[in-house]
Amino acid sequence: MTISRINAGSYPVARLVMAAAVAAMLAGCGMFGANKIKEEPIVPADVLYNQAIKEMDDQKYMTATTTLQKLQRQHPDSDFYEKAKLMEVFASYRIGKFDDAIAAADRYLALYPTSKEVPYILFLKGNSYFGQIKDITRDQQISQDAIDTYTLILSNYPSSPYAKDARERLATGFDQLAGKEMSVGRYYLGNGNYVAAINRFTVVAEKYQTSSQIEEALFRLTEANLALGLIGEAQTAAAVLGHNYPQSNWYKQAYDLLQKQGITPQVNASSKLAKLSQKS
Repeated sequence: MTISRINAGSYPVARLVMAAAVAAMLAGCGMFGANKIKEEPIVPADVLYNQAIKEMDDQKYMTATTTLQKLQRQHPDSDFYEKAKLMEVFASYRIGKFDDAIAAADRYLALYPTSKEVPYILFLKGNSYFGQIKDITRDQQISQDAIDTYTLILSNYPSSPYAKDARERLATGFDQLAGKEMSVGRYYLGNGNYVAAINRFTVVAEKYQTSSQIEEALFRLTEANLALGLIGEAQTAAAVLGHNYPQSNWYKQAYDLLQKQGITPQVNASSKLAKLSQKS
C-alpha cells in the first residue's frame, strides 16, 4: 500500500520534470541555432557597386567578384543588378577564371539578350574560350567554341568596336582547327592510309581556305591522290595550288612530283577541288 501511494504520487512530478527537461532542451537548440545562422547584413546597392568598382581599380578582381555576387544576391531588383552581372563577366575574365567568365556571360545573355552590351559580353566570352586554346595535338572543341562566338559578333554586330579583334582571333581559331586536321592527315599519310589522309586534307582545303595550312593541304592532296593512282585529282590539287599560290614552295614540290610521273597540273572539272581554282 505504501509503495502504491508513492508511485501514484510520483507521476505528476515525473511529468513536470520531463516537461521541464524538454523545454530546456528546445531552448538550448534555439540558442545554438541562433548562433549558427547569422543573417547577412544588408548593404545598400550603390555602396556595394562603388566598392566593387574600387576593388577592380585596385586590381582586386577576386574580391570584386565576391562583392558583385553579394550585390546580386541582396538587390535582385536594383538598378545596379545588370551592371553587376556585366562586371562579374569582366572580373572573372581578367583573373583568368575563364570557365566562370563564360558561365557569367551566358547568364547575362539569357537575362539581357537585347542589351547594347551584348557585343562586349560576346567578346569577353570569345576571349575566354580563346585564352584556353591549347596546341594542335589536343582536342579543339575550345577553338570551335571561340570561332562560333566570334562569328556571332561578326554576323550580328559587324560595326561594333570588337569586330576587328574578333576577326583577327577568328583567323587564329581557324588555324588551330586546320592544324589539327593536318596533324591527323599527316599521320594517316605516313602510315599509308591514303583515303583517310585525303579526307582530312580535303576538310582543310574546303573549310579552312584562309588558314596558313591551305598550301600544304593542297600539296598533300596531290601527294596522296597520286599514291592512289587518282591522277585527275592529283593534277587538280596541284593546279589549284599553282593558281592561288604560284610562288609557293609547296607548289614547286607538287609540280616536281607530277613531272616525275610525266604529267602536269591541270584542273579536272569533275573534281570537288575544281571550284577552288576560281579563288582570286
